[in-house]
Amino acid sequence: MAATKRYQRSDEPIWWSLFSAGGVCVAMLIPALIVLLVFGPWLGLLSAEALSYQRMSALLYHPLGVLFIGAVIILPLFHAMHRIHHGLHDLQWAHSSLAKWLCYGSAVLLSLLALGLWLLGVFV
Repeated sequence: MAATKRYQRSDEPIWWSLFSAGGVCVAMLIPALIVLLVFGPWLGLLSAEALSYQRMSALLYHPLGVLFIGAVIILPLFHAMHRIHHGLHDLQWAHSSLAKWLCYGSAVLLSLLALGLWLLGVFV
């Protein structure tokens, strides 16, 4: 009788999905925003009133704006840390779970720090 093989669950799909989402954010979303905000007023697509401080502040501190800014900050951080983790793994410097905790833990801490500092601007 053949012994059944027990599979161990992996957390890699979570990290790969954050890596992928961060790559899409960096490659597609951020350049589109830059082009829209830089060339939009020049081409007449956006008025100067639409880019006023009051309107942009209201937009960025709206709950959907907070989610958007959070994605723009958090996803590229996880993308970068996943690249660093697998680069260390390829160099055979990351065989233990310590490297995983350091890479992804620093992404979480930097994300919380960046979002905390950004949200503190609301209350100052």
